[in-house]
Amino acid sequence: MRQLALDIGLSPAPDFDTFIGLGNETVLAELAALQPGCAPVYLWGPSGCGKTHLLKSLQARAQRRGERVLWLEPGAEWPHAQAGMAEGPNATVTDLLDVQWLLMDQAEAWSAAEQQAAFSAFVRVSAQGGCVVAAGRMPPVDLPIREDIRTRLGWGLVLSLWPLGESTLRQALHDEAQRRGLRLGDEVLDYALKRLARDLKSLTGLLDRLDRYALQWQRPLTVPLLRQMLDEEQSPP
Repeated sequence: MRQLALDIGLSPAPDFDTFIGLGNETVLAELAALQPGCAPVYLWGPSGCGKTHLLKSLQARAQRRGERVLWLEPGAEWPHAQAGMAEGPNATVTDLLDVQWLLMDQAEAWSAAEQQAAFSAFVRVSAQGGCVVAAGRMPPVDLPIREDIRTRLGWGLVLSLWPLGESTLRQALHDEAQRRGLRLGDEVLDYALKRLARDLKSLTGLLDRLDRYALQWQRPLTVPLLRQMLDEEQSPP
């Protein structure tokens, strides 16, 4: 029976070391090497491939260094044209001055007001030597946003992040389970891949939930346990 101590840090905070980068090693290396003052970077790929994880990794590293970060995403509190600084998605807006990292997620979903804020923040942070890194589901040329912000997102380094194929996805999940101290059999993977969402974000989330559930019931990770958990999740409260 697996011991409770193996579950310490069950859901690690996003970091470059916890990103499953099989097939995307070059992108991971490019982002990990970024420093304040770099040219703008735009990261794109389908939902669930790890874009937010990598932006959060940049945020975590910058904050460990004491560097100021502005995080922007749809629905968060965005700065106006003359001011705005936040330490996270729901932080209080203060001042753009001294921001060293402007991190913007889900570019395809920005509202008109958020596009204006993104443009203003991009210009201000770039002018004062900060690094701008944005992410979206499609390349800059296809983004349904204003031309002035779309062209700015596209003139720097554009990186494409690709979802894992089935063989690399299976290997990635085996490696992630092993890193967490779990025994994940092929039959559990087969069941998950045939019946559930096949993107890495969904499957690692499933691994988190199944690990907690197995610990709760003090049972190994098996297909019957996975079925039981999914049945309970789908049952009305």
